[in-house]
Amino acid sequence: MSTKKRRRRKQRLPEEAVEAEISALSSEGRGIAHIEDRTVFIDQALQGERVLFKYTRLNKKIAEGRAVDILQASEQRVEPRCEAFDMCGGCSLQHMSSATQIQLKQTMLLDQLKHNAVIPQQVLDPLLGPEYGYRHKARLGVRYVHKKERVLVGFRERNSSFITETRRCEVLHPSVGEIIDDLADCINRLEAKRNIPQIEVAVGDNQTVLVFRHLEVLPDTDRAMLADFCTSKSLVCYLQAGKPDDLELLVPEQAEALYYRLPVDDDQESSIKIEFQPSDFTQVNPDINKRMVLDTISYLALKETDTVLDLFSGLGNFSLAMAKHCQHVTAVEGSLVMVKKARHNAELNNISNTEFIYADLYNDDALAENWTKQRYDKILLDPPRSGAVQVLPVLRKMQASTIVYVSCHPATLARDAAVLVNELSYKLKSAGIMNMFPHTGHVESIAVFEK
Repeated sequence: MSTKKRRRRKQRLPEEAVEAEISALSSEGRGIAHIEDRTVFIDQALQGERVLFKYTRLNKKIAEGRAVDILQASEQRVEPRCEAFDMCGGCSLQHMSSATQIQLKQTMLLDQLKHNAVIPQQVLDPLLGPEYGYRHKARLGVRYVHKKERVLVGFRERNSSFITETRRCEVLHPSVGEIIDDLADCINRLEAKRNIPQIEVAVGDNQTVLVFRHLEVLPDTDRAMLADFCTSKSLVCYLQAGKPDDLELLVPEQAEALYYRLPVDDDQESSIKIEFQPSDFTQVNPDINKRMVLDTISYLALKETDTVLDLFSGLGNFSLAMAKHCQHVTAVEGSLVMVKKARHNAELNNISNTEFIYADLYNDDALAENWTKQRYDKILLDPPRSGAVQVLPVLRKMQASTIVYVSCHPATLARDAAVLVNELSYKLKSAGIMNMFPHTGHVESIAVFEK
């Protein structure tokens, strides 16, 4: 038998367009059609529409496709604002009305909860904010395309590693979204244009930062051109040759730390200041983040005598705001770098009733440390997509009266909700979505559990 690996054949797909009736929407917003005992998921098709589509993937029972013509449009269809929407993977729902997007995301959350046999007593009104120009954090791909003899800057094409050719981005903060074409032209003039694979974008309340990742040392002429460009656009420019935090400031000569402010009460008269690095995790949508933090404080019904546990606490986004309303916050985070930055932010805001602890919340040894043996009145969970199921058993003895769970993945929220309800005897008082990522299939949600 030959030891050579068989070369995988490229799948042959039908070239002609196929007509389909869209009977439903998938959880990520793709149209669903049934053709010859096969379920087909079709990009940019809406429920109730009749479309022509071309196959992009074809298997025995399941296929994928992309709509190329809308024969009968849904009332929920709108004209995408982005000229590159047909190709760009940065958004997937711009063809769908805002109300339909919200309904889709709400249905995704409630269906996941129902699937796990946990039904909220109340469905919260969706938390809404700006639909364009909202994105303050992004990683843009950069590639010199020889056939086009130019550099492309942007998000990757849908289901592809290629960079989308676009002149602007409607969802990025305007300080970056409106200069994509100029940015690409600038890089195209560099000697090292083939050695800059990505740009990190970070927008704070005080400035917009671009971090240029480069694979080889940049010539002085390239450094000068990048410096001139960023200065002309009022941008702070860093160069990154190594690790994410290994940054070299190019312009200006001195730059203050990036920061954003969070109101700590509904009248927004007082606020806290959160400093961060461009590579740090922060919420991409500051308008929703501000309201999310205030709503969390409200749902926890914090009192001056309360002790609070904040798990997956990051930079202190929730912890420091909650500390203004309670006796003490114990905040636990799995990144030592983030713990140090959270402590810095506490000092920056003269907040002394917080303790930031480094512990891997997915490690059994960490779940036996002293902080797990304390009693807490209220608990906040804000885990990554994988959820918090590993840490839930240690909450049993804490006997907190209220738990607020902030989630970026409805499936793991629903799984964990079933544990909280069925094994820890909590009631799911309320749940709802927060439109953190308009025009995408990403769902941010919040759930409130009470004893």
